[in-house]
Amino acid sequence: MFTDLHYTYKVGISTAKNIVEEVCTAILSEMREECIPTPTCDMWQSIASNFESIANFPHCVGAVDGKHIRLTCPFDSESMYFNYKDYFSIVLMAVADTKYRLVYVDVGSYGKECDSSIFKRSKLWKSIDSGSSPLPEDKTSSRNESPKIPYFFVGDEAFGLHRYLLRPFGGKCLPVEKRVFNYRLCRARRYVECAFGILSHKWRIFPRPINVQLHFAVLIVNACIVLHNYIRDRDGYLVEDTTTITGLDDVSGESTTRGGLEANNIRSVLTSYFLTEVGSVSWQMSKV
Repeated sequence: MFTDLHYTYKVGISTAKNIVEEVCTAILSEMREECIPTPTCDMWQSIASNFESIANFPHCVGAVDGKHIRLTCPFDSESMYFNYKDYFSIVLMAVADTKYRLVYVDVGSYGKECDSSIFKRSKLWKSIDSGSSPLPEDKTSSRNESPKIPYFFVGDEAFGLHRYLLRPFGGKCLPVEKRVFNYRLCRARRYVECAFGILSHKWRIFPRPINVQLHFAVLIVNACIVLHNYIRDRDGYLVEDTTTITGLDDVSGESTTRGGLEANNIRSVLTSYFLTEVGSVSWQMSKV
């Protein structure tokens, strides 16, 4: 990577490396708090309102997923960074909103780890689960519905079902109501996949292996995320962002479906809600 800069700009390889490292450090120190602020209850409420109005999915405070950042083999790492796709990587775990911003990121986990365990080990999840940084209070998803349900994240089959994290119903021969729920959840979850695609398309370092030391790779990824959010805030929604997306990763699904009675009840309440006049969308039956 720095060899290309060496030939392009006629500077030494070590000089180019030092310049990039200093710039990334400056970006994080000056812009991180502005572009990736610490989540608050009001912020989660605002994100949930956007998901309900734009993605037609109530109580969703973000779409969560993991992306493998390709690396050359880290020194003395053995197989810890070797993932199921047969290359070395670190994992970018992120929560995205409806503006394709990454409102929370965790960068640097081993490539061999699964998304669910990485997210459950993150500072965000621990703070929410312990109650030190709670989500908005439970409420009904419409005026006509009596059961109160909590706010939650949405993820794919790689995540385990939980009170604060919903995943699709597993299996192939599902009844119509479950297929409708899976379709509606997919519409909400796609925002994080699109955010990863925009990130990869905008910052061309991601489609190829990052050939630097591990701590430097983490620094580069975090700097790119800060700049990604800055551009999303500055430019807003662009049609070309949704038509030129590259670099999306397929995530292997886990068979984990245990989530406790409460989590299953929440999913059942939403399944019924999506079939009501208030909660349905006109095109959903044609998609399932």
